[in-house]
Amino acid sequence: MTVIYAILIFCLLIFVHELGHFITAKLCGVKVNEFALGMGPAIFKKQKGETLYALRIFPVGGYCSMEGEDEDSDNPRAFNNQPAWQRAIVLAAGSLMNLLTCVILLIIIAFWSGTATTTIDTVMDGSPAQKAGIVAGDTIVSVDGEEINKWNDLIDAIGFNENDKAEITVERGGKELTLSTNLEYDREADRKMIGITPASEHNPGTAITDGIKNTGTMTALMYKVIKQLFTGEVSVKELSGPVGIVYATNQAAKSGLMYVVYLAALLSLNLAIINMLPFPALDGGRLLFLVIRLFTGKRVSDETEGKIHFIGICLLFALMIYVTFNDVLRFIIPIF
Repeated sequence: MTVIYAILIFCLLIFVHELGHFITAKLCGVKVNEFALGMGPAIFKKQKGETLYALRIFPVGGYCSMEGEDEDSDNPRAFNNQPAWQRAIVLAAGSLMNLLTCVILLIIIAFWSGTATTTIDTVMDGSPAQKAGIVAGDTIVSVDGEEINKWNDLIDAIGFNENDKAEITVERGGKELTLSTNLEYDREADRKMIGITPASEHNPGTAITDGIKNTGTMTALMYKVIKQLFTGEVSVKELSGPVGIVYATNQAAKSGLMYVVYLAALLSLNLAIINMLPFPALDGGRLLFLVIRLFTGKRVSDETEGKIHFIGICLLFALMIYVTFNDVLRFIIPIF
């Protein structure tokens, strides 16, 4: 199952990325020579119109090969002969599709998991809440007179309460009751508790909002890590490649399907951000050259740009080999 999950994640993320380039290229009238999923020898290929569609044997990559992408071309429909704004859209579309995929996956997770409400689902046996008379089905209205509108409000009101007791008002059967409960400190959680768990609601609107918010939070954390890589706070040895991803997939699979979906969302956002970095061969590097050529004209030829991107690809492959070697030392060797 680990292998199956890993292949599905690789294929999904690469497919949606290249699909973004493919769709926008077609919409902009760019000639697409080949749209391929996977790398290496083709196990399936079909020519439809001007485009060759191929499924290749190794599910670790893919590409949308456009006319005039890395070389000079006189074809009026070549990528290099399109207006700058159209080329920018085509280049950015892959990462935007990965970003959208991340948002959709996190929305699915948020809807599946549900949103914690202020209604109590369970009361633990022998807990302060049970001793105070709180029962499942009660809805928390306030704590020490402070209105409670969401579960996080309740966590703050109880978890970080300076007192040993709290007055909790609940709604039960259409009536409000005020009950006094002791607060019990939990060392593991590092906050006070009364021994209750919330009921969850599965609301599409809330799931969409949470999915978008969680994507924003995850994006901020990723940019922080990238910054730490450049400042030396995080070592390059901490990076992971395909081997590390398969290992992470295995760990996620042990916890359940939703953890695998979360890992896919994380990797999709990672792919979107990394691809937009201004480095040769990456979409961000191509966008950088697009801006440079707006000011320099044809002083940087398509052939020269193509050679620079080729150097970038070589450097990225070298980094991949280094990262894979480290992953083997971290994840494979200890098994033996």
